[in-house]
Amino acid sequence: MKRLGIFSKVFIYTTLFFAVIVAIIIALFYQQFTGIYRSQQIRQLRTNYQGLFEELSEETADQHRITEIARRFSDDNKSFVFRIEDDGETPLFYSHNVAYMSAPEEIDTLASFNIGEYTLIAEGGQKSGWVNEELWVRLGVAIGIIMVIALFAAAVFARQMTGPLKSLVNDTKKMTELLPVDPPKKRNDEIGDLAKDVHSMYGKLKDTIGMLEEENQLRKEAEESQRHFFSAASHELKTPLAGTAAIIEALLEDMIEFEEYPDYLRRCLDMTNTQSKLISEILEIVRYNDGKIKPKPELFELAALVESVLPAFRILGERKQQRISVDISSELSIYADKALLGKVFSNILMNAVTNAPGKSEIKIWRDGKRFSVLNTDTRIPDDELPRLFEPFYRVDKSRSISQGRSGLGLTIVKKTLDAMGIPFGLENTDKGVLFWMEMDFK
Repeated sequence: MKRLGIFSKVFIYTTLFFAVIVAIIIALFYQQFTGIYRSQQIRQLRTNYQGLFEELSEETADQHRITEIARRFSDDNKSFVFRIEDDGETPLFYSHNVAYMSAPEEIDTLASFNIGEYTLIAEGGQKSGWVNEELWVRLGVAIGIIMVIALFAAAVFARQMTGPLKSLVNDTKKMTELLPVDPPKKRNDEIGDLAKDVHSMYGKLKDTIGMLEEENQLRKEAEESQRHFFSAASHELKTPLAGTAAIIEALLEDMIEFEEYPDYLRRCLDMTNTQSKLISEILEIVRYNDGKIKPKPELFELAALVESVLPAFRILGERKQQRISVDISSELSIYADKALLGKVFSNILMNAVTNAPGKSEIKIWRDGKRFSVLNTDTRIPDDELPRLFEPFYRVDKSRSISQGRSGLGLTIVKKTLDAMGIPFGLENTDKGVLFWMEMDFK
């Protein structure tokens, strides 16, 4: 069996309600209806028999004359059924009616009128047991009109009530599939409030789902980054371990001459130091990821910090005939974590000295809110610039490995500056590769 919709239910219930109201009204006012109809019927009969009344009122003694007047009126109005009686209820005249003559008890008396010494009794057709059939016809027509109006009103009412609800149902079906939904039409009633609340809840639900999807995507990216990090770290750690193990095994098997022992042992020490440095850098990155490194800002002179880390890099630069120039006022101060910022400078300068070609210049200066380091005569492919801050990523892998570089220097720079909330960037310029940081100088 097909389920009835809300429109059908509201329409049926409203129609039944109107029908019950009409039935109650008919039951309560039935006597009034019949009384009104009876009064109208008597007035109509009085009008119909008015001519007979006037003639009979002039004849009060001669019964023969009265009978003659009544017969003439009956002949002229054959559709009228009546009889005339005297004071003793003795019939003086019957109109020509076969039904009455054959079965007078089945004739329905409509009204009786006193005319002097006589009584005129108006009669209808055969009795039906109820009021005249005409009353039922009129009553039926009235009820029909009322029910048609009631049905129309019920349909309008049902549509007004169910239209917004059906629209809301369609919207909720779209909401279950997370499809776009038009804003609800404004209504100043409970249905309007319901639609507004549902759409508001759907908006918040979509925002929550979007946030969860974004968080899930970030979690996946973090997991993938972590997986890549540990995979790369394992690979980087295996290289010095494998080299050290190979040398030790060769020594044990007497595959190396005694005179060569110091050279190979020095190689083992270098690989062990490389491994130790790599482990320290990995642990530092892990501490940043776990939020265990908290910056401790203090006010200090920026020029003094730069000069404190420059000597070692000037020596490295001199080997390649590089020149390092600094243009920072000695009165310039900054409020930041001095130790962390010094580590950032060291990594940036190491990167600059290592990657800048021989006889080039490395410039360090302050421009507005920016602290800048420029490697002149250098360029990095644009598609590789964003990846330089990824763990273990190297532009020139063979040279970086031979120089003992782990590929974690710029990763530590990024983690440190992110922890300190300092914006930074790395970009190609016409003069070379520029690294910059934005800081609030005092």
